Amino acid sequence: MRNKKTYKNMSDQNINEELENENIQENVQEGEAQTEQTETSGKSELEIVKEQLAKEKDQYLRLFAEFDNFKKRTSRERMDTFKTANKEVITSLLPVLDDFGRALNQIQKSEDNVLFQGVELISNKLTETLRAKGLKPIEVNAGDDFNTDFHEAITQIPAPTEDLKGKIVDVVETGYLLNDVVVRYAKVVVGL
Repeated sequence: MRNKKTYKNMSDQNINEELENENIQENVQEGEAQTEQTETSGKSELEIVKEQLAKEKDQYLRLFAEFDNFKKRTSRERMDTFKTANKEVITSLLPVLDDFGRALNQIQKSEDNVLFQGVELISNKLTETLRAKGLKPIEVNAGDDFNTDFHEAITQIPAPTEDLKGKIVDVVETGYLLNDVVVRYAKVVVGL
């Protein structure tokens, strides 16, 4: 570029022409430099964009999969909650159910049929109501294999016969399932 003293000696028209020429030359030089740079690094810019796109796509897929897993997990948890929503109430009614069983055994010994039928009717109504809510007794009989998933051994005694070794000898308290989840283990006596 020329200094200011040079421009003072020139006419205004010449100054404008000279400035335009210098600007045009600078723009042409910058354009050529950019063109050369683009040609040499054009492929690398494309590769960079492809890498960024692949990275963003991977991040999107991971986020989508995580969200899908979250939806499935919360749906499963919600269903489990609905299945066992009454668990506390039903669990607190189990001793009442046991008391009805003991009362029926005692009333049957007294041979008062009218009293027995009345208590049995109430007991059956309670049992059916709880069954409708998903409560089922765990079926356990003497001679069954001991299974820690459903049974709780409260004691071990010498087996009365050889075939009862390691098996259930007696059932002390009935166990229950609520929608196939154990809410109370069956208390049993196991033979040695």
